[in-house]
Amino acid sequence: QVHLLESGGGTVQPGGSLRLSCAASERTFRGYAMGWFRQAPGKDREFVAVISWNRGIAFYEDSVKGRFTISSDDAKNAVNLQMISLKLEDTAIYYCATFFGPYYSDYDARRANNYDYWGQGTQVTVSS
Repeated sequence: QVHLLESGGGTVQPGGSLRLSCAASERTFRGYAMGWFRQAPGKDREFVAVISWNRGIAFYEDSVKGRFTISSDDAKNAVNLQMISLKLEDTAIYYCATFFGPYYSDYDARRANNYDYWGQGTQVTVSS
């Protein structure tokens, strides 16, 4: 059964923009925070960004700081990832995930094992 549903992926040229969205089907599945990981072919899954529900505290992977912005929509149990100035290396499948870790910090947010629910992924392709 689908708990998290991503959308907004697509193909853009370098320097382009995309906006990803992820909606939890129920409040139960949104956790303490929700965020994004990505996985490129032949590479490990990589943390991208996360935002908490209570205070909107966000953490980002260094490579996307200043280019990606994560936001939350409490009414819709959804998070969005606005991506600008996209680079070839941003190409990956982007996965939405729900954070349930007992501690919320920059370190904790980066660990995939602190996320219990995962979406099916949405493809982001940056190509010239």
